[in-house]
Amino acid sequence: MSEKTDGANRDATTKRSARERLQQERERQKTRDKRRRTLVVSAAVVGVLGLAAVVGLIAANAGSGSKSDKAGPVVAPSGATGKDALAIQNGKDGAKSQLTIWEDFRCPACKAFETNYRDTIHDLEAKGLLKTDYHIVTLIDGNMGGSGSLKAANAAACAQDAGKFAAYHDVLFQNQPEETDDAYGKNAKLLELAGKVDGLDTPAFRSCVEDGTHNSWVAKSHGAFAAGKFRGTPTILLDGKDIFSDQADPLTPQKLKAKVEAAAGGGAVSPSASASASGSGSTSSSGSVKGSGKASPGPSGSAKALSRGAAQD
Repeated sequence: MSEKTDGANRDATTKRSARERLQQERERQKTRDKRRRTLVVSAAVVGVLGLAAVVGLIAANAGSGSKSDKAGPVVAPSGATGKDALAIQNGKDGAKSQLTIWEDFRCPACKAFETNYRDTIHDLEAKGLLKTDYHIVTLIDGNMGGSGSLKAANAAACAQDAGKFAAYHDVLFQNQPEETDDAYGKNAKLLELAGKVDGLDTPAFRSCVEDGTHNSWVAKSHGAFAAGKFRGTPTILLDGKDIFSDQADPLTPQKLKAKVEAAAGGGAVSPSASASASGSGSTSSSGSVKGSGKASPGPSGSAKALSRGAAQD
């Protein structure tokens, strides 16, 4: 009887041990499966992150090499003149006087100058007495951030390609946003303003604006401004002489007209007589408008623009 009991006990023990071993094996298998799944998931995550990093790098490189940002070939606008073809000229070649203007389309002081002198300059150009060389720079982009100076300058160069520079130049200044507003950094805004110039909004012009065709040319123009060590924008030279920065004898439209007419031998009134003319609209070298009744950028506009108007390079 005892032998049967011992045998039964041994069988039970053997069965229990087998079950326990089976259970342990199952647990070990679960552990191995879990570890394997973890490794697979981890590898997948690493792969995804690696792919994301590669895609991000490709995207970054693509962005830095986009048409609007990369330093492409220097493409001067049609008819550009002067050293390195960095000037856009208005007026007639036979004019005795040459006005050189360094401007930034985001610069409030430049707008003040254009507001007060535009009509006088265009009148002298139309009479064949004056030719004007425009040099476009990008000071405000560097000082305030953004890309409006660059993109507006490129768009103006595109307008030159279409023979519409003067009209589009004036439209840009007439619609100039606040200095802190980089509205001209959006091609859509520049194309919208092109609609104000008859015949300018064409597929060729749009392509030129959107591709940044003249961006490198604008950058070279700004480099020439920095190398010239000019005091700021606007810088106004008449036959190579700075006529706009003399605080003791501020320029007026009447003085400019008299100087140009005198150079042409037109018997114009003297600059001193012009200066005493009643109701004359004068603009100081800081660009603020006096007595003209026309819009002025005020202390937060022209004065600040000129105080920042040193070449940032």
